[in-house]
Amino acid sequence: MKNLIGTSALLGLLHGAAAQLQSGIYTHYPDCVNGPDLLTSNLVCDPSASPADRAAAIINAMNITEKLANLLDVANGTERLGLPPYEWWSEALHGVAGSPGVNFTYEGDYSYATSFPMPILFSAAFNDELVLDIATVISTEARAYSNAARGGLDYFTPNINPFKDPRWGRGSETPGEDPTRIQGYVKSLLIGLEDTDNGAFNSSGSGFKKMIATCKHFAGYDLEDWEGNIRYGFDAFITTQDLAEYYLPPFQTCARDQNVGSIMCSYNAVNGVPACADSYLQETILREHWGWTKDNNYITSDCNAIWDIFANHNYTTSSAAAEGISLVNGCDNACIVANTYVTDVNGSYYGGFVSEDVITTALIRQYEALIIAGYFDPAASNPYRAIGWDQVNTPYAQELARTAATEGMTLLKNDGTLPYKFANGTDCKVALIGMWANASYQMQGGYSGPAPYVHSPLYAAQQLGLDYVYANGPINQSTLTSNYSDAAMSAAESADVILYFGGIDISVESEAMDRYQIAWPQSQLDLISQLASLGKPTIVLELGSMLDATPLLDNKNISALVWAGYPGQDGGPAAFDILTGAVAPAGRLPVTMYPADYVNQVPMTNMSLRSGPGNPGRTYKWYDDAVLPFAYGLHYTEFKASFSGGAASGYHHGNGNGWGHGNGWGSVGAHGQYNIQSLLSGCTEAHPDLCAFRSVAISVHNTGDVTSDYAAVLFSNTTAGPAPYPLKSLASYTRIHSVAPGQTAHASLNMTLGVLARRDENGNQILYPGEYNLLLDVPTQTTMSFRLTGQAAVLDQWPQPPANQTYSAAEDCPLYGPCAALGQPVE
Repeated sequence: MKNLIGTSALLGLLHGAAAQLQSGIYTHYPDCVNGPDLLTSNLVCDPSASPADRAAAIINAMNITEKLANLLDVANGTERLGLPPYEWWSEALHGVAGSPGVNFTYEGDYSYATSFPMPILFSAAFNDELVLDIATVISTEARAYSNAARGGLDYFTPNINPFKDPRWGRGSETPGEDPTRIQGYVKSLLIGLEDTDNGAFNSSGSGFKKMIATCKHFAGYDLEDWEGNIRYGFDAFITTQDLAEYYLPPFQTCARDQNVGSIMCSYNAVNGVPACADSYLQETILREHWGWTKDNNYITSDCNAIWDIFANHNYTTSSAAAEGISLVNGCDNACIVANTYVTDVNGSYYGGFVSEDVITTALIRQYEALIIAGYFDPAASNPYRAIGWDQVNTPYAQELARTAATEGMTLLKNDGTLPYKFANGTDCKVALIGMWANASYQMQGGYSGPAPYVHSPLYAAQQLGLDYVYANGPINQSTLTSNYSDAAMSAAESADVILYFGGIDISVESEAMDRYQIAWPQSQLDLISQLASLGKPTIVLELGSMLDATPLLDNKNISALVWAGYPGQDGGPAAFDILTGAVAPAGRLPVTMYPADYVNQVPMTNMSLRSGPGNPGRTYKWYDDAVLPFAYGLHYTEFKASFSGGAASGYHHGNGNGWGHGNGWGSVGAHGQYNIQSLLSGCTEAHPDLCAFRSVAISVHNTGDVTSDYAAVLFSNTTAGPAPYPLKSLASYTRIHSVAPGQTAHASLNMTLGVLARRDENGNQILYPGEYNLLLDVPTQTTMSFRLTGQAAVLDQWPQPPANQTYSAAEDCPLYGPCAALGQPVE
């Protein structure tokens, strides 16, 4: 059985109509001053008490009927206790978005929010200071909505599942394919969203979280609907090695390192157990191994995922049993899509599938999060409560949205035509052609709310005063028809330069919709070829997710190719910033560009990273036949990057990987030797994988004639440890700004021991002695080697799954064990 409405994306895409789909429950704060005596006399209203004690006090004051009424995302509150209803489902992936907890007006105040580019694009900037700035604006605007009773205090963001398969319909929601890149991204994002850093409160000094973020989707989720496999019932067979090495590190950063308020369990199962019913994932790994209990942090289900445990996974015999087993195994809140299926909360308790103690614990976790966000405290004591409409879509936010788009846009080909000096008036006529040239809401991508404006490339051309002609183009048709080709060719023939804005959009890829092809649509390739044959400068801008651009890269008549993703509310002007050279491109691909035939070489259902039968390998770490590799990106100038000797003091310290503190060790030296035990003995980190290694000092010389940013990327590889060996792994990165012609900029790339370590077949993270290589830039400009000596050291002893939840890629099938007692009442 398939869900009638897949998720909040389907709501978010309705933009202005979103308010009509809402539950009608918005954030009204409890009144601890003038509320009923049962509230004002309760410890929950005492700001001097601990959040845990305050949450326990209000939940223990409820009877079982009241408790059951608050286990869903649509929490009914408790009128007797002065506890108002609360909607736990609000969205803010790249701006406050349409969702049951967010109520946009139709015009005027609170009718829109800043719409930043999709994460896949601003992640391509390799600039985590930018990520932090974006998150800070999003949380400010989210607070404005909650203060006006038009949004929640918690938001279902970010999506941090690694984007390993190019067909995945939700890849644009993520930062890309590399877990180290995602870890740096999500660390900075969470600091901006929650205004805390590993539980320490930042800018406000108030002791309140700015908002409650929700890292999703835990875990192994990257399939929507492919060849009859739907996410609601998909069972992802993942080895312990791949789980610990690839799928879970971003969540480790969320839970262990940043103490995020909430995590969302996913629709799929992992090795036979639905994620929301999986005690190994939710209790053993999250809460026990990662210690994610500091604030009684809570887990919410993806929406209708509890129903899916019964209806699509067939894991229990009833909806009541599904709710019961999810609560018992660590999931605290069941999100449901209104008017679809019923999560039988009452049946879970009265049928004997869950005890009141478990229900009480789940509710205490949720309400402690609200307390830390200031839900029960006087507005005057919380500086976030003063945020209002005047801080939504400010001039700074507008500028940041445009900057985020330009910093991520990535130059993939250029014969020298770019930057193009467009002349105003009649001296230069520009043809703007393609389905993206006059795009509107498509510029935003998925999980979007109404934007204050959406500026298309056509709008940008008008604002620049260009003499232009416009023609639409096909989207995903296999055959080019004359209604497109005639108009496009007529426009191109009358122009001096041709700008083609194409690719795919959310009608081709989205939540609940994977792709079967990663080639450019044939109709667009045919049209571009015809346009390029005119012999005029022809510049292609690819929007949407990555496609195999081989035909465009090989066509000598195509002057330049720029990837622009989903660029947000100011995407058109941002594109022209790149085209004109007002901003020099310095983005890097956050994913591998695979050849079109890759989709015929491995099924989406194969979750293995390493190559094997029916799998050529996944991501740049294990696949070596890319059209363009991960972190590829050209510039309008030339950079010479090299390792530089000497201490790191006085250098620009890169903090892109999330570990920007100075490590005190100085800089790595070529052919240096470093003893593993000495490195560990000098470390004061609670987790050895976060122990600092020596930083890497680099010099970047601009040998060209254009001022440009430069995103430095450093990789490592080794043959230490067990085979097979990854080709290379991202070790550090940072973005250096505005390097002038002739200037040499310096940076210090910080590394941890964790980025050098490897995972064995049991998931243990081990730092092995042996030879290591450092590779700078893509393509590699220079290398350096060093040696680790001493004894191999385990940095992270991975908890082993139950015997009936193991999977080996060498076996034909997973090692399932019987699910005894499923659907049976508990004591």
